[in-house]
Amino acid sequence: MKRNFGDHSANERTFLAWIRTSIAIMAFGFLVEKFTIFLNITSISLKRVPVASEHDAALLGLALVLLGTLMIAVATGRFILLEREIDRAEQGASPSTLPDVLLAALLVTMGLFLAFYLSHRLFA
Repeated sequence: MKRNFGDHSANERTFLAWIRTSIAIMAFGFLVEKFTIFLNITSISLKRVPVASEHDAALLGLALVLLGTLMIAVATGRFILLEREIDRAEQGASPSTLPDVLLAALLVTMGLFLAFYLSHRLFA
């Protein structure tokens, strides 16, 4: 059995949770762009003005896909770093939380931007 098995298992579960979240964010970015195209095609077929800017939706979708990709890269780096830290005999300083805080700040920024975009479309 692997030494410090419980710690390694917890590290792996955390890594997989980050991966699942990243994939969900990337899928949401893809959905935002494709759903906007669908709404515009539907509004044209109903002889109405298109409801959303495809360019804005494409930028938002791309930003979400890139954010998900960045999250996977950071999660992988932290997983490898913690794998090594768990097996070290001596106690060292805990790894930096700066990448996690930056990713959280990016997610909050993206969420606020999305809320602003949707509210602007709603009240315009």
